[in-house]
Amino acid sequence: MHLHWHRRDLRAADNRGLAETAREADSVLPVFVLDPGILDHASPPRAAALLDALESLRANYRELGGDLLVVRGDPREELPRVADEYGAEAVSWNRDYSGLARDRDAEVRLALDDAGVSRAVYHDELLHEPGSIRTNAGEHYSVFSYFWKKWRDREKDDPLDAPAAGSVTDPAAGDSDAGDLPTLDDLGFDAPEAEVPAVGTESARDRLRAFCGDAVFRYAEDRDYPAREGTSRLSVHLKYGTVGIREVWRATEDAMARADGSPDEEGSEAASVGEYQRQLAWREFYAHVLAARPDVVASDYRGYENAVEWREDPKGLRAWKEGRTGYPIVDAGMRQLREEAWMHNRLRMVVASFLTKDLMVDWRAGYDWFRRRLVDHDPGNDAGGWQWAASTGMDAQPYFRVFNPMTQGERYDPDAEFVREYVPELRDVPAEKIHAWHELSDDERAELAPDYPAPVVDHAERREQAIAMFEKARGDD
Repeated sequence: MHLHWHRRDLRAADNRGLAETAREADSVLPVFVLDPGILDHASPPRAAALLDALESLRANYRELGGDLLVVRGDPREELPRVADEYGAEAVSWNRDYSGLARDRDAEVRLALDDAGVSRAVYHDELLHEPGSIRTNAGEHYSVFSYFWKKWRDREKDDPLDAPAAGSVTDPAAGDSDAGDLPTLDDLGFDAPEAEVPAVGTESARDRLRAFCGDAVFRYAEDRDYPAREGTSRLSVHLKYGTVGIREVWRATEDAMARADGSPDEEGSEAASVGEYQRQLAWREFYAHVLAARPDVVASDYRGYENAVEWREDPKGLRAWKEGRTGYPIVDAGMRQLREEAWMHNRLRMVVASFLTKDLMVDWRAGYDWFRRRLVDHDPGNDAGGWQWAASTGMDAQPYFRVFNPMTQGERYDPDAEFVREYVPELRDVPAEKIHAWHELSDDERAELAPDYPAPVVDHAERREQAIAMFEKARGDD
């Protein structure tokens, strides 16, 4: 009998480590360890999502005649203990590429060695393993377009079946009892302020099926408009692994086969499907960078000759967090984050640009806020996105290109539909006034929406100051 240690792979189907273990062993006991060292980095939304995903996974295993054993403690101690209790010969798991996970896994390997338990580690989280797509010089790619060309043309594996019924062990066979899952309070978390979505394989498949049956064919034209249901919202499921990436890829390939036109035909359904597949490649690009440079979550990927002189602006940072900057599209995005623990991708770029270029606040403050608030927080994706906006990252936005928050709102929320949904103070304000909020007089703003603030900074002035800040960092005269 073998153990399979679940981490970011909370599903029974399309799980490489689990499938290989079930093939090699006469029975498998699935285990999840509630590790205080990992939970210390979690947040109420992510802890709630994790418990929901574990409940779903447990239900899947019970349908297969087994159960999920959930233990709490240090995996260096718990995994050897459980292996001894059940007479397990080996422990398997799927790789996690963050620095924190890699340090933990190295220590678990040593603990298992000391206990005389073998282990097997598998690549599962991505379609292409970090290190498998390299430059001619043997380095990881730092420019997405080159990475994309190789990634796109690589053969993708097919989804894997779940273990057969009867091959999964019930923990009741040992001295342990699967028991009830802990509550948020048991884990030391408050109830999340946001409404956290359902997280589990059934929910993931429902969303994948709906997206690939309809919205994926309009993805290219709809994905930047937050008021439209144009994105897949699969990020939370990929975060927790409640759906396998091979299953997602297969669904997009099936959609491509049904789409009108060709991927190279601008405006066609096939081009939209291809654009979504390109976004999956962006996710993997950032994961490959994270695997090569785990420090990217805290350090600039690309340094300048001099340090960037970020501003200390507690008041501006607080206004940004609260969604009270006086820039409607920025505030709408930040309030969506507060209410849903999720934010539309276009708005993630807009609010990140505003923090780093308009407020000139260090991107790490924004990354930390996203880490605490996003239910789909992923170190690679979030660090990559923040460093892109801050002009410090791989294939980043050039420092002299600064998002204009008024133009972004007018272009991607022209009727102010999204703004009015999340900023109720502006619900009765005409769209043209919302998009011109920065140009109105104090008296006009007070008459239209007395409870909504004036802009905290002048965008035009801050744009020039931000460019000067980066030119100084570059050492320009």
